[in-house]
Amino acid sequence: MADFPFTYLVGVDGGGTSCRARICDLDGNILGEAKTGSANILLGGDIAMASIQQAIALAAQQAQLTTNDYPNMSVGLALAGAEQQQAWHAFMQQPHPYGAITLNTDAYGACLGAWGGQDGAILIAGTGSCGILLQDGKQYVVGGREFPISDQGSGAIMGLHLIQQVLLSVDGIVATTELAQHVLNHFEHDIDAIVSWSKTARPCDYGQFSPAIFSFAAQNDSLAVSLLQQTAADIEMWMQALIVRGASRICLMGGIGERIQTWLTPPMQQRLATPQGDAMDGAIAMARGNHNLFVR
Repeated sequence: MADFPFTYLVGVDGGGTSCRARICDLDGNILGEAKTGSANILLGGDIAMASIQQAIALAAQQAQLTTNDYPNMSVGLALAGAEQQQAWHAFMQQPHPYGAITLNTDAYGACLGAWGGQDGAILIAGTGSCGILLQDGKQYVVGGREFPISDQGSGAIMGLHLIQQVLLSVDGIVATTELAQHVLNHFEHDIDAIVSWSKTARPCDYGQFSPAIFSFAAQNDSLAVSLLQQTAADIEMWMQALIVRGASRICLMGGIGERIQTWLTPPMQQRLATPQGDAMDGAIAMARGNHNLFVR
């Protein structure tokens, strides 16, 4: 990379729950890494940029770099919400101190990382969900249109369904389970508090209940089991859509994706591949070249 004008590669993986930044030298050696809050640009480009700059600053401290080094950084941004063209342009118009930035979706970065920069397909199931197939220079995307209208198979949708079922149990329409009691305890059995919370709750707020759902499912809680069965069915729907578009193997990624695999049907389990890397690796690859989703 003798003609590459920068000294450092920075990869950023930003989703609805967290933002991770990694700084590498041009040989790929990791110099620093840090994690901050949400960097979904649909929740506010300024909020995402603040999380990104904070994460890079913390990673730079680890790497013993200062703001004087920022112009020597090429930053690859793999961010949730980047598929929305208006939000992409609004984000890219913001000032920043870095030498260069390239912006694509978190799914694109994850796919690059999972398949070592080669063609392949992934399905991310974390706070949100999105499937992507990179094939012959083109990318095919399924889902990923954000909570609450899309994101089936995600922690946010699973949490939304959980809250709905808890309220039905309060009304005596469905049975109350230990998982439902757990959620009611969380809100101190105040139904008005649940309603008020829902008015401003973000995807990550709904997704916070995912660990409890998996935990109670392991104890055969009927509500938890039904929620995971529905989540698995939703994930298989996205996988089938990728298969129809030409995917043969699919890397299932994200906090939900990594834990839901045993809930999938055997034919779909056989379609799974082990990722070679993650979205951070993909974001670093993005920093090496122009991987912008849209043209400025």
